[in-house]
Amino acid sequence: MDFSWPPAIRDNTPEPRPGDLRAGDVDRDRVAEVLNDALADGRLTHDEHEERLEQLYRTRTLGELAALTADLLPPEEQPLRTDVRPVTAFFGSEERSGRWVVPTRYSATAVCANVTLDLREALLQSRHITLQVTVMAGTLTLIVPEGVRIEMPASAVLGGKKNQVPPSPDGPVIEITGLVSLGSIVAKSPKRPRRSWFRR
Repeated sequence: MDFSWPPAIRDNTPEPRPGDLRAGDVDRDRVAEVLNDALADGRLTHDEHEERLEQLYRTRTLGELAALTADLLPPEEQPLRTDVRPVTAFFGSEERSGRWVVPTRYSATAVCANVTLDLREALLQSRHITLQVTVMAGTLTLIVPEGVRIEMPASAVLGGKKNQVPPSPDGPVIEITGLVSLGSIVAKSPKRPRRSWFRR
């Protein structure tokens, strides 16, 4: 996860739209990989590939980068996503993962369904994210890297709330509000790789 916030946010001025956030080298590398794959399998000609690469290294924002691959992959496979529409699942499952922008206020709904929000590679739009949830007979799983603090003031009616994320007093805060009924919310960090007992 990227813990750097735009100056506009630190200065308490209106936050930029997700597509207006500055792109980093990691974001450009992700897009370049998609462009190279498209050249290799014939979706782009050599001239088109060269033109998009030139645009790639002139881009400044995530929105400009996203436009370079919009016609190459379906939305769920894009190398980065600035779409901040809520996640909603009814009688199924939904997942949001990869490089995506988490807005200051975000919502997720799981009704007889499972929703997974994987924030390990996400870009937080501010240091305090409010996640409004509605979980009914379902499960919402939040995966975050170390260094994030989770708060769960959400109401639980015959439901469960489990925070497995180690506390971090100085990190960004994700506050989970809303209602859990006959379901559960689980916040966790990815498992660390096991250390071998044997030395080579």
